Amino acid sequence: MEFGVKSGSPEKQRSACIVVGVFEPRRLTPVAEQLDTVSEGYISNLIRRGDLEGKAGQMLLLHHIPNVLSERVLLVGCGKERELNERQYKQIVAKTIKTLNETGSMEAVSFLTELHVKGRDTYWKVRQAVEAANESVYTFLQLKTKKGEPRRPLRKMIFNVPTRKELPLGEKAIEHANAVSRGVKACKDVANMPPNICNPLYLNTLASALCEEFDSLTLETINEAQMTKLGMNSYLAVGRGSENESMMSIIHHKGGHADQAPIVLVGKGLTFDSGGISIKPSEAMDEMKYDMGGAAGVLGTMHAVAELNLPINVIGVLAGCENMPDGKSYRPGDILTTMSGQTVEVLNTDAEGRLVLCDALTFVEKYKPDTVIDVATLTGACVIALGKHATAVLSSHNPLAHDIVNASEQSSDRAWRLPLWDDYQEQIESPFADMANIGGRPAGTITAACFLSRFTKKYHWAHLDIAGTAWLGGANKGATGRPVPMLTQYLMNKASSLPEE
Repeated sequence: MEFGVKSGSPEKQRSACIVVGVFEPRRLTPVAEQLDTVSEGYISNLIRRGDLEGKAGQMLLLHHIPNVLSERVLLVGCGKERELNERQYKQIVAKTIKTLNETGSMEAVSFLTELHVKGRDTYWKVRQAVEAANESVYTFLQLKTKKGEPRRPLRKMIFNVPTRKELPLGEKAIEHANAVSRGVKACKDVANMPPNICNPLYLNTLASALCEEFDSLTLETINEAQMTKLGMNSYLAVGRGSENESMMSIIHHKGGHADQAPIVLVGKGLTFDSGGISIKPSEAMDEMKYDMGGAAGVLGTMHAVAELNLPINVIGVLAGCENMPDGKSYRPGDILTTMSGQTVEVLNTDAEGRLVLCDALTFVEKYKPDTVIDVATLTGACVIALGKHATAVLSSHNPLAHDIVNASEQSSDRAWRLPLWDDYQEQIESPFADMANIGGRPAGTITAACFLSRFTKKYHWAHLDIAGTAWLGGANKGATGRPVPMLTQYLMNKASSLPEE
C-alpha cells in the first residue's frame, strides 16, 4: 500500500473517500464539524437520527455529501474522547482499513491523525497508523491455490496533518513505518512457512537473498563441520536427531566505522521443535514451527536496519536448528561440553533453545560486541507470566534493559522487565556438571535466562523471551512480527545517539 501526507481542508479533497471521526455520544470531531458545516448539517442530521453512536470501531459510510468533493465519507466511531489511548487508536485505524477494503475505495484521505492521544505527537500517530494499516492488510497466501484477495483493495492512504510545517515530520514517520512494516512482513512470512519448507538451510537462503538486496549487508555461514571444529557441541547435540543440517546464518550490516563495536542480535532458529526424546504432546504441536520466531525477528529487524541504512554496525545471527527424536538424538542424562568449556547436564531435551543459544552467545564474543541481545521463544513459563501481551526482558546490565523497555514504549511493542537475581542461579545447579539445562517449574523464564547469563560475561547482554508474543494460536493463528518494531526502535535510538561528525 502507498502512503502519503498532506495538509488541507476536508471539503476540498478530491478522493474516493475521506475518513473522519465521531466521538461518543454522537459528537463530531473538529474536522467532521467542518464537513457538517459545508454540507449544511447533513452529517449531524444523520447522527441525530441514531445512524451512528460514536462507539469505538463503529463505521458509517456516506455517499455524495452535499458540497463535499469526495465521493464518500467514512464516519469512524472513536469512543469517548477522554478515554482514547494508544491501543484504541491503533484498533480504530485497523478497523478503518478493513472497512475501506470492503467498500471498493482504492484511495482515501484520513483525518484520524487529528485525534488526541495523550503524550503522542503527529509523528507517532502517522507512524502507528501506517504500521497498523500494513498489519491489517497482511495475508499469507503463498501456499493457497485460491488467493481470495479483495476485488478492489485500498491502494493509497493519505494522512492529513494539522499544519504544513508538520509535513516533513509526517513523511519521516511514513519512511520509518514502511521500513518497520517490511521488516515485520519478512518476519511473518518466514515464521508462517511450514517446517517442511522452512529449515535451517531455508533460513540461510533467505539471509543470502536479503544480503543480495542491500549493499550494506554481507553473509557469513557456519555449517556443522565448522561448528565441530569450534567445539559447539551443545548446539550440535540438539540437531543430531534431524535429517536437516544445523546452520548458523550471520548477517553483517556495516553502517558505521570499521572500528565501531557492533550490536549483535542472536535469534533462536528452531525451525521445528518436537521436544526431542522429551517429546511434546500432540495438541498444537504444529505451532512448534514458530519456535524459530527469534531468528525470524532478527531477520526482519536486519531488513528494517538495512532499509533505513542506520549508521551503526549490526550483526544478526540466525541460529538455525531442528529438534527431532531419532536414534542419534541427545538424551536426558547426557552431559554436554559447550563451546565455552562449561558442562551442561541435560535433564529435558525440550529445553533445547538455551543449548543452541549458549554456543551462539559464546561464538559472538569474537566480534567484540558493544551489546548482545538474544531473542527466543524460550519458555512456556513466559506465556503463563505475561500472556500474549508483553515480551519478557531480562538483563545483567540495567542501562541496556532500560533502553529496550524505552524502545518498547516508543514503538508500542510492549515489553516488561523480569528480575535476574543471583538467588535464582541455584535452581540450575547440577551434581554432575557445571549446570543443568532446566531449573524446575518455579520461575522458569528467569532460570532459563540465568542459564544464558553464564555465557555472556564478556559483554553487555539482554535476553528477550518472545514465547508469548511471536505468534497467535486459535482462529487467528499466525506470526505477529514481534519484536521487530521494538528492536528496530532500539537500534534507531542507538543510531540517533551517536555524536555528529
